[in-house]
Amino acid sequence: MKVGIIGIGNMGTILSEALLAGKAISPSDLSIINRTKAKAEKFKDRYQGVTIASDYEELVQTSNLIFLCMKPKDFYTFLNQNSSFFRKDQCLVSITSPIQTSWLEKMVPSSCVRLIPSITNRALSGVTLFTFGLHCTETWRNELLETFSTISTPILISEEITRVSSDIVSCGPAFFSYITRQFIDAAVSETKIDGKTAEKLFEQMLIGLGDLLKKGFYSLSELEEKVCVKGGITGEGINVLENELGDVFEKVFQATHKKYAEEVQELKKDFVDQELKKDFVD
Repeated sequence: MKVGIIGIGNMGTILSEALLAGKAISPSDLSIINRTKAKAEKFKDRYQGVTIASDYEELVQTSNLIFLCMKPKDFYTFLNQNSSFFRKDQCLVSITSPIQTSWLEKMVPSSCVRLIPSITNRALSGVTLFTFGLHCTETWRNELLETFSTISTPILISEEITRVSSDIVSCGPAFFSYITRQFIDAAVSETKIDGKTAEKLFEQMLIGLGDLLKKGFYSLSELEEKVCVKGGITGEGINVLENELGDVFEKVFQATHKKYAEEVQELKKDFVDQELKKDFVD
């Protein structure tokens, strides 16, 4: 299977590296293109055998599976200019949450999929979220689920839980990295521990926590119950968290959903309104 990746930014690079590291594809089967060619060349230097396409037409026409790893606002322009290169036997995958599969299906004849990866996929772990287009073939469904099972746990989601699922799977590592850094800063400011030691201890704690959950020793609630002995020191810390955090996590979801709704409405101006104008003219 020939794979083409359009956009070698943060997520495009992570996705490419994960697929190669998990041996889901070989370098000789991967074609890439990026607006800044230097980034593509830097990637190719690390993975000999990868092809840098000369233009979008070459990448699309020589690939079976194409990933669009660009900013949401650039999708419509790209598809409007390059839709004629896509074929029915191909699969087009968006990796950004605001882009809906129904919009893609109106612009290309290919099977269309929205796939939301996570930075954890780089460690061949975590989840990838799938929403298959209405006209996506069973062959491509099976192919993608099998491919991504080598680097993650594929999970199918419906449109209505796209944002919250992405908040947990894709944004979650950044959220919890931020919280962890706040813990580290507080430990350094309130005690005699140094930052390097605190960071190492937190890293190993998180790795151990992940292993406990992965191996099924405890659920999250069971783990909290085992560590938090009534009247103990951990309980005192939990009391502070309960009293001080308040509705902070509710506010996080409110903020991400508000931004998501704004992006979807903005994108609709192109994918829905512009296409309706075309249909009217035709």
